[in-house]
Amino acid sequence: MQFKLPTSTIEQIELYSQLLKKDSNQILQEALESYFAQIEKELLENNLENENKLTSFSNEEFWDGVDI
Repeated sequence: MQFKLPTSTIEQIELYSQLLKKDSNQILQEALESYFAQIEKELLENNLENENKLTSFSNEEFWDGVDI
């Protein structure tokens, strides 16, 4: 697998690597972990919203056709 990053991104990684005294690979790993966690959270929230749309009935819809 090969990645092509813009020069500006590579420069930022190098800068933060020096400032934080961390290996550039560690910075990339941490950034990707953070990104994936955020995306997973968004996907779960969207799925929950979609489930709620499918299962949320108004009071009238819920009781429609029920004889008490």
